[in-house]
Amino acid sequence: LLRHPVKILACAHVCNSLGTVNPIDEIIRMGHDAGAVVLIDGAQGISHWPIDVQALGADFYAFSGHKMFGPTGIGVLYGKRELLDSMPPFLGGGEMIESVTFAKTTYNQLPYKFEAGTPNIAGAVGLAAAIAYLDGLDRAALARHEASLLSYASERAQSCDGLIQVGRAKHRAGVFSFNLKGIHPADVGMLLDQQGIAVRTGQHCAQPVMDQFDIPGTIRASFSIYNTHEEVDRLFAAIDKAKLFL
Repeated sequence: LLRHPVKILACAHVCNSLGTVNPIDEIIRMGHDAGAVVLIDGAQGISHWPIDVQALGADFYAFSGHKMFGPTGIGVLYGKRELLDSMPPFLGGGEMIESVTFAKTTYNQLPYKFEAGTPNIAGAVGLAAAIAYLDGLDRAALARHEASLLSYASERAQSCDGLIQVGRAKHRAGVFSFNLKGIHPADVGMLLDQQGIAVRTGQHCAQPVMDQFDIPGTIRASFSIYNTHEEVDRLFAAIDKAKLFL
């Protein structure tokens, strides 16, 4: 959408498949040093910490509403004004037009230039409520709670025969990704589901990561502010039971 060809560097704040927290401060700096426009996918990071986009310095920062306990079908794209001003609209409709004649069309100012047609009103109200809810919580305490759950799961994994933890970065957020030796992750996920344990299985839209580890996918348990250490124990009890069937 930019008017002139540019180099674009896109990076996830947090890896959705492994939970790795990427050093985006350094990545943004390196991208700018190389003359690139930097887009950060913050979908996996926005619910863990408050984000100051101006201090971060990324050119664009995007996230989806449902990752921060809001409704689906809505999200946020932050962009630097000078870049947004240089970009043409990508949809046509009401509000994005300033003037229309048979001779020419001029577009509206920001943000209306990118808000064609009737907006997702209900989604915006729901997202605002979710943001207000999170802003009313002690985010530092919540981050410590999530880190405690992840640490506890990693500790339990060491004594679970046949469990292979995938992804052991020093800085991770909310994701415990693993496999059971010799067993396809989909089979494990099905048996965990039957025991009331909600996990995701597969490549998690990250096939190159799975290819790097030479695996078909992983079983991913995601921890958040509402989970407990007792639920981690239930996860491992269900894993032990699944191993008996497989």
